[in-house]
Amino acid sequence: MSLHLTVHRGTRQIGGSCIEIVHPDGTRLILDAGRPLDAPEGATGLLPVSLDLSQPATVLISHPHQDHYGLLHELPADWPVWTGAASARLIAITSEIGHAPLSRPLRTWSSRPGPIRLGPFTVTPLLTDHSAFDAYMLLVEGADRRVLYTGDFRRHGRKGRLVDALMKRPPRNVDVLVCEGTNLGTDKPVMSEHVLEDDFVKLFERTAGRVFASWSGQNVDRTVTLYNAAKRTGRTLVLDLYTADVLDRITEGTRVPRAGFPNLKVVITAGLRGWYAKQGREDFIVRMARHGVSAHDVPDDAVVMLRRSLMHDYEKAGLAPTKADAFNYSMWRGYLAAPYHAEPLLWCKSAGAEIAYLHSSGHAAPEDLRAFAAAIAAKAVVPVHGENWDMQTSGFGPVQRLDDAEIWTLP
Repeated sequence: MSLHLTVHRGTRQIGGSCIEIVHPDGTRLILDAGRPLDAPEGATGLLPVSLDLSQPATVLISHPHQDHYGLLHELPADWPVWTGAASARLIAITSEIGHAPLSRPLRTWSSRPGPIRLGPFTVTPLLTDHSAFDAYMLLVEGADRRVLYTGDFRRHGRKGRLVDALMKRPPRNVDVLVCEGTNLGTDKPVMSEHVLEDDFVKLFERTAGRVFASWSGQNVDRTVTLYNAAKRTGRTLVLDLYTADVLDRITEGTRVPRAGFPNLKVVITAGLRGWYAKQGREDFIVRMARHGVSAHDVPDDAVVMLRRSLMHDYEKAGLAPTKADAFNYSMWRGYLAAPYHAEPLLWCKSAGAEIAYLHSSGHAAPEDLRAFAAAIAAKAVVPVHGENWDMQTSGFGPVQRLDDAEIWTLP
C-alpha cells in the first residue's frame, strides 16, 4: 500500500497550483489551491473538475501568492486550511484590498515550525527563499513514503542561505520531489538582491530628481533592496499606505524596515486614506501619519512607490514625473502587456523620465533548479509550475511526467 499523488492543475502551466496526496486509509492532503493566472477577473467555478469536493481533506498553502491560494473561497467550508502565520496575515490584506475578505479561519504554523501531525501524515514546513514573504517547501511523510514539494523558491534572494542549507543537509530517502520549473527555458533575470541593490544605487546616483518605482508591495525583499539603496545614496524611500500596512503586519520583531525607520516615509494619499477609514482603520492612519508625508511634500530626491491607483492623487498634489526623474519597473515585464501595469511607465516616459527595468525573478534559475534536484536525489521528480518542462528535463534525474488529473501510485 502506498501514497497516491495527483497534480490536479499545474503539470504544464505556471500558476493555479493544486496537488493532492492520498494515504492508503483515504486521508487526503491538498497542497495549494491556486487561482489560474489567466483566469478572467471575477470568474468563479475555477477549481479543477478532478478535485473531489465530496470527501474531507486538509489543505496546506505553501505561500501567499494567489496562484497558490486564490481559490480557498471555493473549497468546502469544513476543510481545514493551514499556512504560515505571516502568510495568513498577507492573505488577509489581499482579501481586504480586493473587497472579498476571507471568511474561513486559517490554522497557522510559525516561521520555524516543527513537524505537524495530520492524521496518518506528518508534514514539516521548511521556510524557503521566494519573492513571497513567508514561503515554504512542504515535506510530507506517510505510508513509509516521503514527498518534498518545493512550492515556489529561488536561491538568489535574501533568504537564499535557507535553500543552500537544505541542499547541504537534505531530508533523507525522499521518494518524490514535486518541483517547480517556472524559469526553465527562459532568460528571466536572476541576479541576487545584493547585486540588484548595487544597480539601484547606480540609478539613484545618476538621477538628478526623484526615482519612481513600481514593485509588488508584498515583495518584501524588493522593498528592503530599495530601502538599502536609498539609504546608501542619502535618499528617502516613500511607501504608500498599502505597502506600509504589509510591513506593519508582518515585520514586528525583525530588522525589516517599516514606518519609523530613518530614510523612510509613508505618503498619505486621499484615495488610500479614505479606503482605510472605511475599513475602520483610523488608528492605523494616525500611526502612519506620524511618519508620513503628503504627496505635495514628497522630497525632490525621494524614491517613490508608483502604481496606477496612486497616479490621480499624485497628479492632483503636483507630484508628477519630469525629465530630471527616472522610473523603474521591478516586476515581470510580461505584466506590461496589461494597460493597468503599463500606465505608470507610460506616464513617466511621456514626461521624459529615464526608464529602467531593474528586477530579479522570484523563481530559481534553471541551473539552481537542477542543482537542488541533484542535492535532494529523490527517486523520482514530478514536474509542476512550468511551461517548458518537456524540453528541459535533462539534469533532473528520474522524471515522472504526469498529466493534469492523472493519479499516480508512488512505487
